[in-house]
Amino acid sequence: MSDAEGQSSTPNSTPDQPISAAERIVALDFIRGIAVLGILFPNIVAYGHPMLAYYWPEALPGGSTAFDRYVWLFQFVLIDGKLRGVFTLLFGAGLILFLDRTSARGGSADLQIRRLAWLGVFGIAHTFLIWTGDILLLYALAGFGALLMTGWDARTQFRIGVAWFLAGALIFSAAIGTAVVAEGIPTMPDPTPLSYEQAQQGAADFVKDANEETDVTQVGDWPGLVAWRVAEEGPGLPFELLFFALVETIPLMLIGMALYRMGLFEGHLDRARLRRWGWIGLVGGAVLTLPVGLWVMWAGFPILLTQFAFNGLSAFLHLPMVLGLTVLLSLWAGTAAKGWLGSRIVAAGRMAFSNYLGGSILMMFVFQGWAGGLFGQLHRIGLLPFVVLAWVLMLAWSKPWLARFRYGPLEWLWRCLTYWQLMPIRK
Repeated sequence: MSDAEGQSSTPNSTPDQPISAAERIVALDFIRGIAVLGILFPNIVAYGHPMLAYYWPEALPGGSTAFDRYVWLFQFVLIDGKLRGVFTLLFGAGLILFLDRTSARGGSADLQIRRLAWLGVFGIAHTFLIWTGDILLLYALAGFGALLMTGWDARTQFRIGVAWFLAGALIFSAAIGTAVVAEGIPTMPDPTPLSYEQAQQGAADFVKDANEETDVTQVGDWPGLVAWRVAEEGPGLPFELLFFALVETIPLMLIGMALYRMGLFEGHLDRARLRRWGWIGLVGGAVLTLPVGLWVMWAGFPILLTQFAFNGLSAFLHLPMVLGLTVLLSLWAGTAAKGWLGSRIVAAGRMAFSNYLGGSILMMFVFQGWAGGLFGQLHRIGLLPFVVLAWVLMLAWSKPWLARFRYGPLEWLWRCLTYWQLMPIRK
C-alpha cells in the first residue's frame, strides 16, 4: 500500500527521491487498483453491520433474504479471501521492492523498519477510531516477521510460503472443525473436545457480541464507540493479530516476495505457461469451492458450520485462486492500463493507501449512528449502491490528483514520516 510497491529498484541519487513514471511496475499498480476497488464489495457488509454478518448472513436484520444468500455464495466462491490474498502478496513484493530501492540508493534497511512501524500506527488509529476491520496493523506486524526471510532465495520463499500457508489452513480448520461437529450432535460420548452445550453457548456468544456491537454503533456517540472498541476488542487484539499473521499473512507475503524476484510483475516469465496455470488455479479453485458454499446454504447456515467453511475449509482453495488471479491480472495489466478505465484503475492502485482509508472514513459517516445512522439497517441489495458510489469516487479522483501531485495524500504523509522529513508533494 505504498508508492514503493509500484516502483522498480532503478537507483537515483538518494533514497528519498521520487522516481519517474517510466520506472514504475504497471502490473503492481493495476493489480492493487483492482484489489482496492474489489475489496469494498465484501467489506461493505462489515461497514454496515457487526463483523459477524461478514461471513454469517443470518446476522442481517431479520435474517437473510434469498438475494442475501446468493450474494453470499457468489462472494464466498469468488471474492472472500482472494482479494485479501492478492493484497497480501503485493505487500510482500513491496517489502522487497522497498529494500532493493533503498539499498540501490545507498539507504539503510532501518527505513523499512520505520516504514512498518508507522504503518502500525496508522493501523491502530484505523482500528479504534474508524473501523475494526483494519488490515494495516496486521500487515505491519506480519511485515516485521517477513523481514527476517527477505534474504532467502525466491524458490525457498515460494516453497516455504506455500507449505506454511497450507499448514496454517489445516490448523485453522482443525481448531474450528471440532466445534462444528459438536454443533450438530446433541449427544456425544465423553470425554469430548468440545461438548454440544459448549458449542451452542459459543454460537450464542457470537450473536450476543454482534448485538452489543450493533447497539453501541447505532445509538452511541463517536467517543463512546471508540471507548467501547478499546475496552471490548483491544485486549484480544494482540493474540488475534499474531494468529492471523502466522497462519496466513506471513506465508502469503513470502510468496509475494518470491513472485517479484521470479519476475512475474515485470513480464519475465513465460506468458503462455502462466496463462494456462493461472486459469487452472482460478477456475479450479472456484469449482471446488462452490460445493462447500452450497453445503452451507442447504444446511441453513448453522453459525459454526458457516464459520468453518468461511475461515477454515475454503482456505485450502484460496491459494490456487489467489495465485491464479494474480498471474492473470499481471498478464492483462500492460494492455488494460492503456485504456480509459484501466488507466484510472492504475491510478487508484497508486493511491491504494489513501483509497483504502478514505473508503473507511466515507463509510463511517454513512453508517455509524452518530453520523448517517444506517448501521444494521440494510440488506445486501441496499448496501450495493454504496459500493458503486465508492468505486466511482475512487476512479474519479485518483487520476486527476496524480496529474497534479507526486503521491496520494496518505502515501505522502507515510513517506514523510518514514524519511522523517517534509517531502515535496506537488509536481
